[in-house]
Amino acid sequence: MEEKNYFVHESSYVDEPVSIGEGTKIWHFSHIMKNAVIGKNCNIGQNVVISPGVTLGNQVKVQNNVSVYTGVDCEDGVFLGPSCVFTNVINPRSFIERKEEYKKTLVKKGASIGANATIVCGHDIGRYAFIGAGAVVTKTVPDYALVVGNPGRVIGYVCECGNRLNNQYRCESCGGEYHMENEILKKGAVNNEK
Repeated sequence: MEEKNYFVHESSYVDEPVSIGEGTKIWHFSHIMKNAVIGKNCNIGQNVVISPGVTLGNQVKVQNNVSVYTGVDCEDGVFLGPSCVFTNVINPRSFIERKEEYKKTLVKKGASIGANATIVCGHDIGRYAFIGAGAVVTKTVPDYALVVGNPGRVIGYVCECGNRLNNQYRCESCGGEYHMENEILKKGAVNNEK
C-alpha cells in the first residue's frame, strides 16, 4: 500500500483519481471529487467540497463551509474565507442541465476572499486582490484591488502583505511601494530615470 504524504481526516472522502500535494491537510467532513488537483501545503477546512476538475495551487487555504465548484481554479497562496461562495452558471434552473455552459473563474496568486463573499462566475480575481467579507463580485477584479459591498466596488488597493495602501500607493506596514501605470497597479516605485 502506498504511503500518503498528506493528511485526510477519517470523516472526509477523497474520490479517485485526484492529485494531492505533500503536506496538505484535509479536515473533517470534506469531499474531494475526482480529477481535482490540490497543491502542496494546502489547508482544506471542515465541510469543504472541491468539485471535479478544480485546481488549487500550493499553499492555498480553504476555510470551513466552502464549495469550490467546477470551473474555479486558484493559483498559489490563495485564501478562501469561511463560507465564501462561488457560482459556475449565470442562469441556473434545477430542471435544465447547463454543465456545458460553466463559466470559468480564476483566483490569481495571493488573492484573499473574505467570509461570506460571493463570486459570480466568469469574473477573475486579480493577483493579491482582497475581497471584503460579504462582498458580491459581479465583474473582474484588478490586481491588488480592495473590493467591498454589493455589488462589489474597488475602494482602494492592498499590498502583497495584505494591508491597505495609502494615497501614494505605499504600504505603511511593510514599506512596499507600488505605482499606477495605464490604470493598472504595479509593484515597485516609479522609475523616472531616462
